[in-house]
Amino acid sequence: MSADAVSEFRSELTAFLDDYLPEGWSGVGALTGEERTSFLAGWREALRERGLLGTTWPESFGGADLSVQDHAVLFEEVFARGLPLWSDTDFVGVSLLGHALLTHGTHEQQQRFLPRVLTGEDVWCQGFSEPGSGSDLASLTTRARLVDGQWVIDGQKTWSSSAVRSNWIMVLARTEDAPGHRGISMLLVPMDQPGIDVRPIRNLQGDDEFCEVFFTSAVAAEDDVLGGRGGGWAVAMSLLGYERGETALFVPAQFSEELGRLDALAVETGAISRPEIAHRLAWCHMQVAQLTAMARRAIARMADGTAPGPEAGGFKVLYTEYHQRATELALDMLGPEVMSPSGRASASWLRSDDPGSPNSSLSWVGVYLNARAGSIYAGTNQIQRNIIGELVLGLPKEPKPVR
Repeated sequence: MSADAVSEFRSELTAFLDDYLPEGWSGVGALTGEERTSFLAGWREALRERGLLGTTWPESFGGADLSVQDHAVLFEEVFARGLPLWSDTDFVGVSLLGHALLTHGTHEQQQRFLPRVLTGEDVWCQGFSEPGSGSDLASLTTRARLVDGQWVIDGQKTWSSSAVRSNWIMVLARTEDAPGHRGISMLLVPMDQPGIDVRPIRNLQGDDEFCEVFFTSAVAAEDDVLGGRGGGWAVAMSLLGYERGETALFVPAQFSEELGRLDALAVETGAISRPEIAHRLAWCHMQVAQLTAMARRAIARMADGTAPGPEAGGFKVLYTEYHQRATELALDMLGPEVMSPSGRASASWLRSDDPGSPNSSLSWVGVYLNARAGSIYAGTNQIQRNIIGELVLGLPKEPKPVR
């Protein structure tokens, strides 16, 4: 796509935001709880009406059919104005399921599911990990049997984000008698049925975003298999690669905004006068600049039609470990105050707090606790390093243990 076309889209987007946002707007993080809920509902609908929830989706499914560069510009502009692009429950449906359906789904599946994701009628969660198969996803034991024209599912999933607020779930289940990743299918399963039990898992911050999901003779329609029977592993790997790759579109913008608050915190607390703090803060600036450069290269590759590959794991390792160190720095600036934090709590459980949020100790403690999960979600960093070593650098495969 030409630079002029991208610039034109940015200008149109800027004009839309100028008209939409109220005078004196400082970011969604500055709103109270009720104000935030009301504003975000209207904001989501405004994006949907313009096709900007499914930015790159075809217009026939409610998207805007825009380019990857346009999608990156959208993230840049909304974050710069202190806005989110999606709600907490939209990421799995709009980003992950949307990509999987457009890449692997049948036309009937696309027509049936995609518009309902954008309207919010269907809220999706992900059923991949299990208590005994987290990083070793191919060892999953949830099974599905075809009985009288429908799949009957038994098993358990864990760490399913927002499952307590979802009415559909993507489930990886073993449908064939085959070892390892062979014989796994991706089933699209309605959650409002007696065979599914969702149990929230309280995290360090007291949130219940993560859940366990139990399947006891739960059912799914025979045709609701994404990628074909036995093709679930290919769909899952494509989806996970896309998840890691798409973070290049928004992580730099998100961390740049947060870095501004970290700078302000250093001044407010007087910690900037300490050489060790100043050195660590400078390191944060270098890391965000590096992530931004890496993201631009990844976006250029995606714009050329190259799907995110194993190299996306390197970006995931760097940004999650950066964020852990950056939030540790914030707590060190605050000092003993973090032992009894006060102020407004973090309003978001995804990565950083909302733009415009106050620099309260309670907010930073929440962001710090959330950042601890970064090196685990979307594939643990240890596994990502193995993938990078073997598939990017061409190093020998890790020796398998002798049994």
